[in-house]
Amino acid sequence: MRVHLITPAPSRARGGNWTTAARWASMLRRLGHRVEVSRDVHGEPADLMIALHAWRSADSITRFANEYPDRPLVVVLTGTDAYRFIHSHPARTLHSMQLAQVLVGLHDLIDQVVPPELRGKLRVIHQSAPPGLPRQPARRDFRVCVAGHLREEKDPLRPALAVRDLPPASRLRVDLFGAAHSPEWAEEARAEMAVNPRFRWHGEVPRHRLRHAFARSHLLALPSRMEGGANVIGEAVMADLPVVASRIHGSIGLLGEDYPGFYPVGGTEELRALLLIAEQDSGFYGSLEYACRALRPLFDPAREERELEKLVRDLCG
Repeated sequence: MRVHLITPAPSRARGGNWTTAARWASMLRRLGHRVEVSRDVHGEPADLMIALHAWRSADSITRFANEYPDRPLVVVLTGTDAYRFIHSHPARTLHSMQLAQVLVGLHDLIDQVVPPELRGKLRVIHQSAPPGLPRQPARRDFRVCVAGHLREEKDPLRPALAVRDLPPASRLRVDLFGAAHSPEWAEEARAEMAVNPRFRWHGEVPRHRLRHAFARSHLLALPSRMEGGANVIGEAVMADLPVVASRIHGSIGLLGEDYPGFYPVGGTEELRALLLIAEQDSGFYGSLEYACRALRPLFDPAREERELEKLVRDLCG
């Protein structure tokens, strides 16, 4: 079967959309399909189109629906779709959702933002990750890893702000990995390093370096203001790296309502307290490890591939 997989992310990007597209393309090829990944579609023949991002991929979605009205179309809802564009650009976003035969969400609370009349189209596919490298956490420092591009939605400097002016006895350090989306964000990160000896921005790094950083860290912090179901949570869980995260739908929908490592969005003081407890209280840190270990089956690559195979089979036979 010919599958056209649309992602708004350029191939050089290491963000969530491209990561998802590349992983799904690999799985679909392994299942025997011919897959083309591109940023848009201009009449290329396909038996099925899967489009990541209802708003950004709207032109391709409309074009495919018009040219091949009898062929299945899947729209994958990203974080900005669900928590920004459905409100700020509702006509374009909802039109893409209405054209789809199936809407795919990436976490278990996504139904709360999908209009009731469209929820019958919705199914959830949890994003997976390969097993991480053997853990060898740093001994001198208690390292907190932050992995994400520097932009407003990610609130990337929140963990750095949380480790300012800590007691001298604390070993907390924050390592931020990710490209700056603007010169202003790069300048903010450099300015924070200049005044905060507990913080270092590493810029964008290859995947293998991030895997090594996970292996040397004690925590992953996900401070985002919005997420559609972050790849990095699964990557941390599969690396046996406990997570602390802002309390947003996209993270609750993966980690669970009762997960012990949440803090309020933008809450610098609450995050500081959470990090200090994780550093100092082995019982609390152990509860984070236990909760993440219990989630490993959710992020198993074989499970995601089965869900993707079922999606294609249900649509195309």
